Amino acid sequence: MGAADNPLIFLSAGEASGERYGAALMEAILRPVPGARFFGLGGAAMAAQGFRPVVRAEDVAHMGITEVVRHAPYIYGQFQRLKRAIAAERPALAVLIDFPDVNLRLAEHLHRFGIPVVYFVSPQLWAWKKRRIRRVQRFVDRMLVIFPFEEAFYLERGVAAEFVGHPLADLEAPEVTREAFARQHGLDASKPWVALLPGSRQREVDLNLPTMLEAATTLGNTYEYLLPVAPTLEREPLATAMDVRHGVKPVLLDDARAALFHARGSIVASGTATVEAALLGNPFVVVYRLSKVSYAIARRFVTVPHVAMANLIAGRRVVPELIQDEFTAANVVRALEPLLVDGPVRDEVIAGLREVRERLALHDTPGNGADETAIERAAHICVELLARGNGAKASETGSSKTGSSNDGSSITRGEPEGSALPAGTYQA
Repeated sequence: MGAADNPLIFLSAGEASGERYGAALMEAILRPVPGARFFGLGGAAMAAQGFRPVVRAEDVAHMGITEVVRHAPYIYGQFQRLKRAIAAERPALAVLIDFPDVNLRLAEHLHRFGIPVVYFVSPQLWAWKKRRIRRVQRFVDRMLVIFPFEEAFYLERGVAAEFVGHPLADLEAPEVTREAFARQHGLDASKPWVALLPGSRQREVDLNLPTMLEAATTLGNTYEYLLPVAPTLEREPLATAMDVRHGVKPVLLDDARAALFHARGSIVASGTATVEAALLGNPFVVVYRLSKVSYAIARRFVTVPHVAMANLIAGRRVVPELIQDEFTAANVVRALEPLLVDGPVRDEVIAGLREVRERLALHDTPGNGADETAIERAAHICVELLARGNGAKASETGSSKTGSSNDGSSITRGEPEGSALPAGTYQA
């Protein structure tokens, strides 16, 4: 690779799930290319792998139209910092992870300098804002998708796309036993457990958790309730929200995967957690509530028949969806109760979730990359691009490759990967 013994790679991951993937991708690239260096937009997990942040992910992740508008000057300023860093450092390769409202604009800027662009975790253009496909066609060299139906969507539109599998499908089931988990968190192992996952952002929690708690109160003390706290949230506001107004008080804990694995059933806000629940085979009800303005916008632009990714992958309604006005405590209880008891409804949901897992796990089927995990396959493609000498080409061509956009889209935050709702118009 010549100067590629220590290639400089630009990474951009502005959300919690994308940042986890970014850290894992760095680790996988460093195995064959131990001298690789990384900089750009990312968080603490990436920094722990040696990433040099130009902008911290924690400083730009704002949810919802009103939040984005309020923070727009700051976000724009951080975006300009990233552009200046790209121009000054001319990386050999750029890997953009989800976060489309920022990353699609960065793709255009990178393209101007002849820097190869890999997009990992596709923007959900098949669900809404399809006009953005023009940006992908013009400015993205390789699109690496994590949902199987996305590959055909892009290939039909002339984009070099590949389904690499879903990173969560490669994870082993939690090793902690139910009894040990109960001891760790003071849970009653003799009772069935219900997990409540209201989202990873405080605004989501504010909109989703009260109705979840009301539903739990209706279900009563027959169950224990587990509330995993996302790393992007603080425990104190959650503890305050669960005061004496509710008849039950969920146990706060950190390990969402173990909670989903051992729970009898769950109530899950639309987003990445629904993919985790599906892959773990946990029967769940998908819920979500937006502001009235955001929901009105979402209804105009979202064109897919389902919100939950599990249902989109299966091509049918595998798990119940309760969105906006349908998301009431009574409806949640009505949808969840049949999933908590042995019977045909629970069996049918579990069978549907098994089908979803099979479709997401690339290595469960023969073919290209079948012996690699999703992260390993993505890293392999990045290393291949570096080996072709594209990095040196980028430095030589400077700004010879130009592109502009006049679609008028604004810089907001991206949609969560496990939902077809827009962020801020849709919830990761």
